[in-house]
Amino acid sequence: MTNSVIDLRSDTVTRPTPAMREAMFRASVGDDVYEEDPTVRALEHETAARFGLEAGLFCPSGTMTNQIAIKAHTEPMSEVICEQTSHIYLWEVGGIAFHSGASVALLAGDRGRLTAAQVEAAIRPENVHYPITRLISLENTHNRGGGSCYAFPELEALAEVARRHRLPLHLDGARVFNALVATGQDGREYGRLFDTVSVCLSKGLGAPVGSVLLGSRAFIQKTKRIRKVMGGGMRQAGYLAAAGLHALEHHVERLADDHRRARELGAMLAARPYVAEVLPVETNLVIFRLHESQPAEPFLAHLEQHGIRASSFGPQLIRFVTHLDVDDAMLPRIGAALQAL
Repeated sequence: MTNSVIDLRSDTVTRPTPAMREAMFRASVGDDVYEEDPTVRALEHETAARFGLEAGLFCPSGTMTNQIAIKAHTEPMSEVICEQTSHIYLWEVGGIAFHSGASVALLAGDRGRLTAAQVEAAIRPENVHYPITRLISLENTHNRGGGSCYAFPELEALAEVARRHRLPLHLDGARVFNALVATGQDGREYGRLFDTVSVCLSKGLGAPVGSVLLGSRAFIQKTKRIRKVMGGGMRQAGYLAAAGLHALEHHVERLADDHRRARELGAMLAARPYVAEVLPVETNLVIFRLHESQPAEPFLAHLEQHGIRASSFGPQLIRFVTHLDVDDAMLPRIGAALQAL
């Protein structure tokens, strides 16, 4: 244990558990492009049911599910409303412009969270000089916001604005199960608010690959062609889908342990004199700012010397992420490394 690397860079670094590997090994598979893979169908059905939506589309990544949804909801010369630090804008390689030819209305949220009033004010009036507002996209939990979560009444207010203006509402739910576990919200209620939801299986849930796009049957049928043109059609994908099914069945409730460990790390960091600020820790992401006297690179190098990996998240900003491969026994070692600086 003492010689192992503690990887806090992301919850994407997890490896399949032995039970997950066994589920993958035993999966029933077929050619999914021919829609003949029973395990993919089971994963899509189960994920959709958990959110009260009709259908799902299994894809290799959350970037793909987000970009497929945006493409299906918009057209060139239209616009997507989102928070300015949203994953769909910052970290998907300009995909909105590349795939959809759409503009983006960027709003400054509270740790990534938007209000209904902000969104309503950003909806474009009819004017030949403006793009046409076609989509509202939210992110929950919000990555750059330090794993911040929306309160359910805020989501209801945002959904009401979308309905009143006849606009679809999309959720980038890369870590949506973290939000549900942290807040006690019900995923099926999300299906009442959101037209489409992107659910990632390869972050906190610990699957090796995959995300599922959820929506109505008609919408998901439309998106199959978009997935195909993006190169997302897979063959015997059931081996990957089996990992996702196992994750849904066994790794959701345990996210509460990740959240508890993240809070413990946040408390450790707040006690260190070289830490200027720790963002409120709501889920499994801990983002903190170092004092100007403590450069980020030497800090990360110090952690690396102690067998701990973390990510730089901007000038003086560092991110720790707890996940399936970080256990309680590792916390004292992290604390000792922080105290030794």
